[in-house]
Amino acid sequence: MNLESFPLLSSIVLLPLIGALIMPFLSSKEGEDNTLPRNISLSFLFIDFLLIIGVLFQKFDTTHSSLQLVERLTWLPSIGLEWSLGIDGLSAPLVALSGLITFLSAAASWKIKKKSNLYFSLLLIQASAQSLVFLSQDFLLFFLAWELELVPVYLLIAIWGGKKKLYAATKFILYTALASLLILISGLAIALSGDTFTLNLTELTNKHVTGSLALLSYLGFLIGFGVKLPIFPLHTWLPDAHGEANAPVSMLLAGILLKMGGIRSFKI
Repeated sequence: MNLESFPLLSSIVLLPLIGALIMPFLSSKEGEDNTLPRNISLSFLFIDFLLIIGVLFQKFDTTHSSLQLVERLTWLPSIGLEWSLGIDGLSAPLVALSGLITFLSAAASWKIKKKSNLYFSLLLIQASAQSLVFLSQDFLLFFLAWELELVPVYLLIAIWGGKKKLYAATKFILYTALASLLILISGLAIALSGDTFTLNLTELTNKHVTGSLALLSYLGFLIGFGVKLPIFPLHTWLPDAHGEANAPVSMLLAGILLKMGGIRSFKI
């Protein structure tokens, strides 16, 4: 295979997911000091981080502001969904940051004994989903990736959190799911406007929208991304989630999840 055509960005996204698929086949007994799931997750996350750094230093051209290393594959043409990935100067450092923090989060999870296979599987799924959020160039793909990364965080808080873990996890998922719905409606409204339908983020941001549609879409994006950033007064889910999550999951919340709302609100 020609290295120039090798899907590097797809590899960054899918490599942790491969590690997650291995976890259910590992033996795990409650209470035992089983370090195998942690070691496997650390291996996959470390290789993934090295791949990210290699791509940024060897393939990414910092002198150009345009989208680079673009990968496009028609997925579900009936609904306009594409596997469309790309990286630019805004997403590149955030992909590297997410890879590093997820690796450190797994390394800091050395005390996890309860359902360790599931725990590290969720961390790996989270790693894939968050990379896809930063790299996706299709609005629907971005939305699906964002929803996918919410599920592992919910379970990580609900199962391995503190005394009020279920309350905090439920509040987190309700707030963020409602925010996602507003973002989805606003994005689809813009995609359907005008003479052409598109879910490509570059084309979507270049659409000229005016009047009430522009105002309502703006409010939908403002509230949706405002919850996810989060900004006052839409931030009330955050103290509960941080307070009840264990330290490694709190690292993911502060170091990665709060950055997702910022980058996409800026681009959209």
